[in-house]
Amino acid sequence: MDKKPSLLLYIHGFNSSPQSHKARVMQQFCQEHRPDITVVAPQMPSFPKQAARYLTDVIHRYEKTHRIGLIGSSLGGYLSTWLNAQYGFKAVLINPAVKPYELLVDFLGEQENPYTYERYTLESRHIDELKALDVVVIHSPRDFWLLQQEDDEVLDYRQAVAKYSNSKQTVEAGGDHSFVNFERYPEQIIHFLEL
Repeated sequence: MDKKPSLLLYIHGFNSSPQSHKARVMQQFCQEHRPDITVVAPQMPSFPKQAARYLTDVIHRYEKTHRIGLIGSSLGGYLSTWLNAQYGFKAVLINPAVKPYELLVDFLGEQENPYTYERYTLESRHIDELKALDVVVIHSPRDFWLLQQEDDEVLDYRQAVAKYSNSKQTVEAGGDHSFVNFERYPEQIIHFLEL
């Protein structure tokens, strides 16, 4: 039996980038220990509808030839949940945003991505675009592994614990939104994603 090559799709969060610490940790781990895995960590478009279309294009490019696993951080976790509902890929969610359409109302107006320096304007229609991507019911909870730290200063960690209550969960005391000491997990993540 010919096993498909593996693709790891890392989806970063709001106003973040592929240069974020967690993305680089995964890339470095795969380079050193699993060079057979293709790591794709794109710079995501800033607007939800564009981001969803972009991710769909990436999936369509690889889905016939590769076994695909997802890692989603913060807003990337929300988008990974949406992709799972569309395609059924397994996903590891790191401090995921559960209701970003509520959170990002506070960010309407001028934005600047601190990594890329891209300037853009977040409008109420973009909040509606986010709502359109909401997965209300998780139909395949076994597809998810929640990595959550309780002292996340951006999100209420209890929302994710409740949303993914039937999924594998690692909930740690302390930490922060960046997920402190993420370096402990790459090997386990690859194993969970079956890559």
